[in-house]
Amino acid sequence: MVAIVNRLAEERTDLSSVQIERCHQIAGDWALLADLSASDLVMWLPTWNDGGLIAVAQVRATTAPTNVPKDLVGTFLARGRSQHVDQALALGRVSTSADDTLVAYPVRDGQQVIAVVERYRAPSRRVTGELEEVYLRTAEDLFAMMVEGSYPAAELVTGASGTPRVGDGLIRVAADGQVRFASPNAVSAMHRLGLATELFGARLADLVVKLSHRHGPVDESLAEVAAGRVAGRADLDNGVATVLIRSIPIHHEGQHSGAVILLQDATEIRRRERALMSKDATIREIHHRVKNNLQTVAALLRLQARRATTTETRDALGEAQLRIAAIAVVHESLSRIGAEPAVFEEIVDRIVMLVRDLAGAYSPNGSVPEISRSGSGVSVPEEFVTPLAMVVSELLHNAVEHAGASRIRVELQVQADGLDLHVLDDGTGLPEGFTIAQAGLGLQIVDSLVSNEMHGHFHLTSPENGGTVAQVGVSWQSVAD
Repeated sequence: MVAIVNRLAEERTDLSSVQIERCHQIAGDWALLADLSASDLVMWLPTWNDGGLIAVAQVRATTAPTNVPKDLVGTFLARGRSQHVDQALALGRVSTSADDTLVAYPVRDGQQVIAVVERYRAPSRRVTGELEEVYLRTAEDLFAMMVEGSYPAAELVTGASGTPRVGDGLIRVAADGQVRFASPNAVSAMHRLGLATELFGARLADLVVKLSHRHGPVDESLAEVAAGRVAGRADLDNGVATVLIRSIPIHHEGQHSGAVILLQDATEIRRRERALMSKDATIREIHHRVKNNLQTVAALLRLQARRATTTETRDALGEAQLRIAAIAVVHESLSRIGAEPAVFEEIVDRIVMLVRDLAGAYSPNGSVPEISRSGSGVSVPEEFVTPLAMVVSELLHNAVEHAGASRIRVELQVQADGLDLHVLDDGTGLPEGFTIAQAGLGLQIVDSLVSNEMHGHFHLTSPENGGTVAQVGVSWQSVAD
């Protein structure tokens, strides 16, 4: 919505950035107005040539059928086509259509009308009960504040993590903080917190502080919000239940006359969030412990390799050590990031260090090829991290051990839905007529991982200028499909 309002306002109006921001503030909170008034709302901005108005935003009520099924955003309304909108724009006061179904509310910046919010209400406005009557009275109060410029107000207390809606629960408190009305859902939310007394006539702030079972500064902010003295949001969590609270003070001509308090029982939502957090922490801990165990196994293999009496045994143990260490690097990375996509270049850099160390340990003269990496910002889904890390490890080890290369480069190229991985070396190149079937265990592992686990493609080529290029391409959609 923000992008659409900005584009239309900049292209079709002369409004300043401050005035456009005022329109954003209203459109960002007017779903509450729509729900309370059971009406659709459209925001009109006057065009730069004074020829009419352009619709830049629209919202439908969730508490009633829509009265405007067509999306009006981008629609031009010429002067003279809507008398009540023209009057609101020209005179700066609320204007109603002849059939009483359309109401235009001016939005002012000082003396200038910068927008008109048009309300589309049902032809029959029959009130079916006290709840609907309170909704409509509250809507009228907030519309009047919007015209005065005091709604929506900057929220001074913003300690909550959600936004209650009208249907979640509504309480009207008087200027002294006493409850004058509570919807059934609001009463249920208070009972969920442990309220066993009558809500009507009580001071909501006192009840909230008692039900919080906590003391200290947080109680003060809760009391301020629950009393309706300041605009704000807060979470009330007493260990039994969690209720989100939002306060909107009501003012008439600058005088505080009470507040509307919105409540949402978020107990189950918070329970699920805590369960997910606990699950995420458990997964991280598992990755951490697996990493430690794998590092222990790699260390044992390194000790065993030092005791090996033949070169073949020492090399085989070294390769096994590298493979295990590469998987340990993956688990170490996953233990830090949890379920977020892994930053793959960091894993590649760690594997490069492992290959260098192993090459130096088993090289007769201690010489190690120069290994570099290019490509950044590579986020890899968790299910691809381990096989891709193994692929990089095997290709690097193969280039070090068999290619006789002095320079090796790993290139990471991000694609729209996947990754292209190239490992290039300046070694001896591939033998004539080479096929994967003739390759050693390392390249066969790469081919199996790429083809079978990631459903990607793997090719080995020898450029005319020498060396070898290993090309791996994977799509993130391949495993999901």
